[in-house]
Amino acid sequence: CRNQGKSIYIAPPDNTGHDFIYKDDYKKDKQSYWEESGVTDNGVQLNSNPETSGRHHSDWLSMIYARLCVARSLLHPDGAIFVSCDDNELTNLKRVLDLVFGEDNFIATFLWEKRTTRENRKVFSINHDYILCYARDKERFTERRNMLPITAEVEARYSNPDNDARGEWQSVSINAQAGPGRRKEQFFTITTPSGRKVDPPSGRCWIVTQERLQELIDDGRIWFGKDGGNVPREKLFKSESNDGLVPHTLWQANEVGTTDTAKKHLINVFGGVEAFDTPKSVELLQRILQITTNPKEQALTMDFFAGSGTFADAVLKQNLADEGNRRCISVQIPEFLPEDSPARALDHEILSDITIERVKRVIEGYGDNPQPIPDTGFKVYKLQKSNFPRCEFKPDPDADEATNVAALRQYIEEKEASYFLTLSADGEQAVFDEVLLKNGFQLHYTRTLRDDFPDNTIYEINDGRRTALVCLAWNESIKDSTIKTLRDQAEAGDRPFFICLERSLTTTAKWNLKHFLGNHFNAF
Repeated sequence: CRNQGKSIYIAPPDNTGHDFIYKDDYKKDKQSYWEESGVTDNGVQLNSNPETSGRHHSDWLSMIYARLCVARSLLHPDGAIFVSCDDNELTNLKRVLDLVFGEDNFIATFLWEKRTTRENRKVFSINHDYILCYARDKERFTERRNMLPITAEVEARYSNPDNDARGEWQSVSINAQAGPGRRKEQFFTITTPSGRKVDPPSGRCWIVTQERLQELIDDGRIWFGKDGGNVPREKLFKSESNDGLVPHTLWQANEVGTTDTAKKHLINVFGGVEAFDTPKSVELLQRILQITTNPKEQALTMDFFAGSGTFADAVLKQNLADEGNRRCISVQIPEFLPEDSPARALDHEILSDITIERVKRVIEGYGDNPQPIPDTGFKVYKLQKSNFPRCEFKPDPDADEATNVAALRQYIEEKEASYFLTLSADGEQAVFDEVLLKNGFQLHYTRTLRDDFPDNTIYEINDGRRTALVCLAWNESIKDSTIKTLRDQAEAGDRPFFICLERSLTTTAKWNLKHFLGNHFNAF
């Protein structure tokens, strides 16, 4: 997925001094990391990050810095990332974003009106959150940034009281604040068709010169009112306007929803159960998708603090709204839910259970009037150890060399005897996924059995960008007939990319494949 993400949205946990679950330690070895991060279990323990800790800010910032570096590598050159936060880390977060993405790639800070009610707080009722936006390349993002759909409120501003042949229009003021940079030609008296003399208001000037104003009047683009005596305004025609509205930075509750409407929506999805305390609104994230993605470009979107799965929900809803084909990757660590969480009544023990269940319910339909959403596929993956055997043998320091050599041989024999022989269909899929990820394929690939290789089990893999022929049968050797077919294809100018297991090849077969296919060949 490197350089593929058109839009990344993340809402990292707020640094409130409580229950900080992302405990990174770059000094640990892999074995210790597997055990502590819960890869071999169903969840991870909470790690408190109290405000009394001297590392209160640095712990949180170290966590987010590492993930932002990964996010930058995943962003498309014209993509953008949106990061939600509150007041606790706004200043520090912006510094880290400047460091990772560059100050020149800062786009805007959006204010989301997350609450419309007044809270009884000690000092102030906090009714907003921030969303910081950075581009991978500001110039490229600016060129492709989308307009927002025209709202009913804006539509209502257009009319055609003078029956202009160019159609409906709205009027805008032609005066602006006076000050440095203004020319003396912008200060003059306008005579209206009714004979009224109009000067710009005190402290202001006209935005056009007298010469330019006359050109607009001659072209029928200045409106003096029905009686011809009003202050002049410029006519902007709907037919000449851009296809939408320039996004503004104040995202109000009536436009993109609140945490309260988000909670009500989630309760509806889960049949009356309040499965998650602090969801974002679907409409909020749909707005981000509208700005950053186009319906038919198969845009890859990402959220690696998935929480309750709002971003995936928004992608599905936006695809339904504009018949789009966006794709979404949501990532959530297996964080244990509190013992008193209502979601436990639905047999959900970890937060990612909620994420998965929400996506399923949105696709299948929910509530009193279920409306299923057409979907091209939904897969769930869990971080785990490699499917390929690794040598974890440790010699006995108290034994002699012969004993340790014998033990190593037995270890290898047991590994080879047990591996793959009991592999289930799901296990085979996992092996394919791992091999193809390591070869740069995306996980939405298709797998088709090829019948022109009768002596080996070979699949054709296609992820829409690349194709490959893959043989991962554990007990098969690559036959001469298979090598001949691959050679014939290469010599005909259709050199395939071939992936197989190292153990399936003799030294001669490996040399021949490398000779015929070059860098289109990889053995594991």
